[in-house]
Parts: sequence; C-alpha cells; structure tokens
Amino acid sequence: MKIADISAFYSEQGGGVRTYVQQKLKASARLGHTTVIIAPGRENREEPYPGGKIVWVKAPVLPVDKRYHMFLSSTEVTRILDREQPDVVEGSTPWYAGWMAGHWRGAAVKSLVMHADPVAVYAHTLLGARLGTQRVDRLFRWFWRYLRRLNAPFDCTVVAGEWLARRFISFGLKNVVTVPFGIDRTFFHDGLRDTALRARMLAACGLPETATLLLTIGRHHPEKRLPVLISAVGKVNAVRPHSVGLYLVGDGLSRAQIDRAAAQVPHVHVAGQVSDRAEVTRMMASADALIHGSGCETFGLAVAEALCCGAPIIVPDTGGAFDFAHPDYAEVYPLGDAEGAARAIGRFLTRDREACARAAIAGAAERIGTADAHFDRLFALYESLVRQRAQRRT
Repeated sequence: MKIADISAFYSEQGGGVRTYVQQKLKASARLGHTTVIIAPGRENREEPYPGGKIVWVKAPVLPVDKRYHMFLSSTEVTRILDREQPDVVEGSTPWYAGWMAGHWRGAAVKSLVMHADPVAVYAHTLLGARLGTQRVDRLFRWFWRYLRRLNAPFDCTVVAGEWLARRFISFGLKNVVTVPFGIDRTFFHDGLRDTALRARMLAACGLPETATLLLTIGRHHPEKRLPVLISAVGKVNAVRPHSVGLYLVGDGLSRAQIDRAAAQVPHVHVAGQVSDRAEVTRMMASADALIHGSGCETFGLAVAEALCCGAPIIVPDTGGAFDFAHPDYAEVYPLGDAEGAARAIGRFLTRDREACARAAIAGAAERIGTADAHFDRLFALYESLVRQRAQRRT
C-alpha cells in the first residue's frame, strides 16, 4: 500500500509533526508499506527514507514562523500525486492541505487527519474567557459549515483523542475515527531521573534543590497559555516564598511575550528549544511534575511522555491532556485560570511526590499505547478502506 501525506506543517526544524512523520516512515518500513510525505520547503527535492520518502515542494516562508513554509498552489502537489498514484491520500490540516487532498481527482482512499480543533486553538484561546466557549462555538458556526463541506469527500476523518472525536461528531462531521497516538517507550520510561540535572534546572530558576521543580514543554503559542502558568507560579511563591521553580522548554511565535512575562516573575526560566531528544526525556523524568496549559491538545503527547517517565501532571480541565488526569497522580485546574492553577500547584506541594510518580508509571502502562500500536491501527484502517473501495469497483 502506498500512502501520500500532504503534510503542510512538516519542517526540518519542527517539533511534534516532525517526530510524528519520522515515526510514520519507520512504521511504514516495518509494515511493508510506502509513505510519501509531500511538504513545503526551500526547494523542490526528494529525500529518500526507509519506508518511503519526503518530497519537498518549493514554497514561501510562513511569515509568523520562519521555520516553516506554506503551500500557495496545488499545481506541484497535484503533479506529484498524479505521478505517485497512491492508494491513500491524507490531508493533514483543515486548510489548504486538506482541500488539496479532498479535491484530487485520483481514485485513492481519502483521509482527513485532524491533529487539532482550530476553533478551540484560536477562538477559544482569544475569546473564551470573555464570552464563554459555547458562545464562541455559536459565533463560529460558519467555520463548522466550512469543515462539514471539507469533510464531505473524505472516506474517514482521523483524530487521536476521544474528546476531539465527540466534539467533531457533535458539529456534524462524518466518518470520524479515533486512532490514539502512542509513545516511543525506548525513549520515555522510568529510571531516567537525574538529581544532578534537576539541581541544574532549579539553579537556572534561582532556587536550591529543596524547592519543587515544575516543567512545561511545548511551542510558544497562545493556545499553550504559558502566561497562565507563569502567573500561577508567581502566585504560589508570593504565599510560599522560593518554593517553586518553573522551567520552560520550547520556542515559537510568542517567544518575546513569554520572555517578558517570565522576566516579571521570580524563579521562572525560559530555556528555549532543546534539540537533544534524550535530554528532554531526562528533564521530564527529573522534574517534580509537568504542568500544562493547553485545553485543546488532540492527545497531549508531552503529557503522555512525562507520565511514562514517572512525572506527575498538573493540567487544565479540558482537552487531550485532561484525558490522562487521574487523582492518583494529577492535579486539575480550570482552563486559563491562573488562580486555579496556583491552587492546583499548592495541592501538589502537599502530596507525596514519590507515590505520585509510581502511580504515574502504573497509569501510563495501563492507559498509554506505543507509537507502533498507533501506526498498526492507522495502516490497518487504511488497508480496510482500500479493500472496501476495490470491492465496490468490481
């Protein structure tokens, strides 16, 4: 089986999408398939991999983030699809990539892969606190009409979280299938805690080893609500001086705003992007807890990875991250509420961290699958749809 993935947000400097694509290529090789990643880049070129290849299409730089490029024309993508003649074509966004996949005239099975809910990511983030999320959803009825039209020609719409499947179905999308993400357990597992690394991270926050170290990992983007986390740590330290440090890993379009916010709050350190994946894994295991701000994560990969490393979690009360919350190892706060997040941190400070860590590892083993299992299910779904299409044509 050949799969063509129009991957609009793949970048050599990217984060989660890059990791996912690399895992997909490895799984494709393992299962005997061929995956062709069609991505916008600096120039037209092909990059071979076991399990397939990346076909770069020359495209302009994305103005808000120069690590990425953006498709502006379907001509070259259509030419590649016509040449490759895939059995399955994926559109990886609800924007132009989805439109190109849905409108290609080839006979392939069509899959719309929704890694995010744009209304939750943007409109809820910007307007939800003032208007409430239900009212925001009503104001964006036009978008849901657009998404239903986009969804119509696809044989399936793949999401990674049950909460997102329920949400899309409630707005009338058809053929929604949940294929949960998984974790690479060769990287993310217990036994990686490093007290020396923990001490260095706390020192970067201006704190001794006796303080509590919170870690957050992700793009610097409004949907991550990092200022909420920074404010919450400031509120905790105002009541319990020098008790909590917040260490932020990541970068992105909101970096300047995050730097300014962190400069106003003691014991917050903005580390920027950490490219060494193994180092990030040790950071997860060495932090006392991972704190998360986004309420619209499809799956919550960083949260799942942290749990596999034995890190308890502090998460908002909605989205993919919340799906992992369990009282044995998690504290929950109202989305976007710095006071609520501060209270959740305060509750965590009173708990037995080691007991929470053991519960996190046990919970992860029970509830979080592997990356291999995710792609086994995804490719099995595609094989089934390809067979069904072939049967209808005979």
